[in-house]
Amino acid sequence: WPEHPLLPKDAQERATARFWAKFAEDKVTCVWKFFYSRGEEHGEEDKKEILEMLRSIEEHGLGEKKFLGGDTIGLADLAFFVVVHWLGVIEDVTGVKLLEAHKFPRLVAWIHDFKEVGVIKENLPDPEKMVAFFKRVREKIQTSA
Repeated sequence: WPEHPLLPKDAQERATARFWAKFAEDKVTCVWKFFYSRGEEHGEEDKKEILEMLRSIEEHGLGEKKFLGGDTIGLADLAFFVVVHWLGVIEDVTGVKLLEAHKFPRLVAWIHDFKEVGVIKENLPDPEKMVAFFKRVREKIQTSA
């Protein structure tokens, strides 16, 4: 797609984008482990891992850029948005806030900017329906032996 490429033309920038996309893929599991956790101790480990992931993206991924790849959305942004989008739903379901604006101001700004892009905004699922569904899922998880 030459008119809207997901990866930059520059080889080093392309490698960096692939790194962050793989990072997102690897780290999404800690978000789901937190969602499925039952005991406080297990949940605490997962919270620490989530906070480390968010700190890494805030400090090393975004830096002073609008998006992970610079001024436009790319592969790394799409991959990582999946992680933070689900994290937002899971925060609502569990009542535990991890992605706080005062701790991660650039990341929160990135999420806002990302959601304001027309094609993204038009295609995001209804957050209330997502929260309602995952509350039911979590209740079943918590009550099963």
